[in-house]
Amino acid sequence: MKRTVYGDDHEAYRESVRLFLVRYFEPRADDVRSDRGLPRDFWLEAGKRDLLGLEVPAEYTGAEAGDYRFNAVLIEELAKVNAALASSVSIHCDVVAPYLVQLTTDEQKRRWLPGLCSGEMLTAIGMTEPGGGSDLAGLKTTAVRDGGEWVLSGAKTFITNGYSADMVVIAARTSPEKRAKGITLFGVDASLPGFGRGRKLDKVGQDEADTAELFLDSVRVADADVIGELDRGFIHMMSFLPQERLGCAVANLAHVTQILAETIEYCGDRKAFGHPIGTFQHNKFLLAELVTQIEVTQAYVDRCVEAHVAGELTPVDAAKAKWWTADVQNRVVDHCVQLYGGYGYMNEYRVARAWRDARVTRIWAGSNEIMKELIGRDLGF
Repeated sequence: MKRTVYGDDHEAYRESVRLFLVRYFEPRADDVRSDRGLPRDFWLEAGKRDLLGLEVPAEYTGAEAGDYRFNAVLIEELAKVNAALASSVSIHCDVVAPYLVQLTTDEQKRRWLPGLCSGEMLTAIGMTEPGGGSDLAGLKTTAVRDGGEWVLSGAKTFITNGYSADMVVIAARTSPEKRAKGITLFGVDASLPGFGRGRKLDKVGQDEADTAELFLDSVRVADADVIGELDRGFIHMMSFLPQERLGCAVANLAHVTQILAETIEYCGDRKAFGHPIGTFQHNKFLLAELVTQIEVTQAYVDRCVEAHVAGELTPVDAAKAKWWTADVQNRVVDHCVQLYGGYGYMNEYRVARAWRDARVTRIWAGSNEIMKELIGRDLGF
């Protein structure tokens, strides 16, 4: 079914993203995988091509696209090439950027946004903590007032871009007695004394994304580093989670759509018993089911993108898109591995790496179980 969510300008932008990836990522994909992280020159080249500042006003050197569909196009093209690439880039320009655009002072915008757009300042967001998982309201990192400064102490884990980030948006508890209503966000310079990083985490998949633990040992920051309002960090995070979850949905679906297309081609080329394996009734019926699941899901995700552009996307609808696409992605990729047979279990084949990469999508940005909890509450339970 023909998609109608994008116009000519979006498709022209899509082509520029494709050309960038062909030139600056695909030739070095193996090196990025072994290094477990994107090199800085990749970010700098992305910045030169207006890929990182889509939401940033022009006065701070951003592209000021004013249309989330450009974000969605970028995420789709990244995910088609590599799921971990989409994770790393979208954290920087689709997750962190809105915090720095919408919650900051003019001074903070001047300090942070030009570097975010150029790729000279790589960013991450520190929400998840050891033992905390999806329970953002229960975070234990603290920020204690000391004279004219804040002293941050605690740890974060599973932080995408954490090993390389120059600035991290850290959620910390400033008023412990208020629980969820006592959390504040801080923009923390990673070069400050007391800011530490663990090793790059050895993950099952998404090898290309640098993921690390972060440690805050009495890190001192100023009032000028507070992002948004004091004690309203949890509310701020909740307000931006729908876009993060929509971005996950867009990436999940684009990733599996590409893998399925490659699998269909493989089923036409690979022969068994003298015939292409796609002609066997079981495989033909299976592929028909998988294509239909993808196209029906795409219609819902496209509608969510349109709703977000119109300012109408609800947290519940974003949760539906996130959990459903993650489930569809994992089911379809698992079938693709089976269709490849033994080759599907070899890391040299993209389908095997895609299978590993997909598994985390049912966990991060709020586990699928949490998404169902949100949807269930909306039903009155």
